[in-house]
Amino acid sequence: MKDRVLMKGNEAIGEGAIRGGCQAYFGYPITPQTELLEYMSRRMPELGRVFVQAESEIAAINMCFGAAASGARVMTSSSGPGISLKQEGISYTAGAQLPCVIVNVMRGGPGLGNVAPAQADYFQATKGGGHGDYRLLVLAPNSVQEAMDLTSLAFDLADKYRNPVMVLADGLIGQIMEPVELHAWKPQKYDKPWALTGAKDREKNIIKSIYLQPEKLAAHNEELQAKYAEMRSSEIRFTCTQTEDAEVLLVAYGTASRVCQSVVKMARNKGFKVGLLRPISLYPFPYEPINDLARKVKAVVAVEFSSGQMIEDVRLGVNGLAPVHLVSRMGGIALPPDEVFAQVEEIAALGAKTPSQLAEEASTWNS
Repeated sequence: MKDRVLMKGNEAIGEGAIRGGCQAYFGYPITPQTELLEYMSRRMPELGRVFVQAESEIAAINMCFGAAASGARVMTSSSGPGISLKQEGISYTAGAQLPCVIVNVMRGGPGLGNVAPAQADYFQATKGGGHGDYRLLVLAPNSVQEAMDLTSLAFDLADKYRNPVMVLADGLIGQIMEPVELHAWKPQKYDKPWALTGAKDREKNIIKSIYLQPEKLAAHNEELQAKYAEMRSSEIRFTCTQTEDAEVLLVAYGTASRVCQSVVKMARNKGFKVGLLRPISLYPFPYEPINDLARKVKAVVAVEFSSGQMIEDVRLGVNGLAPVHLVSRMGGIALPPDEVFAQVEEIAALGAKTPSQLAEEASTWNS
């Protein structure tokens, strides 16, 4: 029988890292993720693993670069402003094809903002917040259990693709407490012939992200793009709730998706056919599943704790097949289900029709 314990989200992320084989953690305190740093400061030394509270966020990501280059499984964590400071190091790490796990427990912004939960770091995470044509795998939990499980998975994916993986959780996921099952995760083993482990009896390895000759840099970038294409082919993750007969489709991740689960129940109780698609992988984004559902519904609604960032990817997925609406709240204020439902009810009442229905009606009129 699995152990079931009550944990805070930040602690569950830390435990997920430990069970995922994290050998070294480098971090710096910032709310609302500081409990993760505190948890690792206790648990990592207990297990004989490396914990370092770096002197800054910049130092922490560069320590990750060095430790990852030696073949170790490494992690760092922060929140919005701290992740901004890490961006140069994240780009270097991606450019050097080094696996590591980066956790962002999002707070309100921009600037110092506040310490309340928000989802306004979506662009930063999914579009490459630093310089150059790089990508991170991005996983978004919506529960404390998933916060642990996806963090463990992130270490396997980082090694599989030799690429940084980000776990993107809003502040509520980091702060709430829920029961979790402590899984016995078995980390996948990947050979690392590229690692800097000493060159005795072999040719030396060189890990770098600088290629001064344009042709060599172009070839390096082509290699990276091929890897990202493989991610898009193999690593799309999402869940669906009552989408089979839905006339209105909600799309939301993290805490916003939990709000939407309540909205779906409220809507169904009142006779509105509402369903929910929840992206778990924000990169790669589930464009095709959204496109498939957009062919059947009358409207799509993106629900976000931001001014509307994920909605751009939702629109790409819908590709004009249905109207796309936004229900959002900024400043770190979580949307209550009844407020979301009221707006969804208005959208449903509009009686929006799909382009195929409109085309069919138009052909009838023309005849």
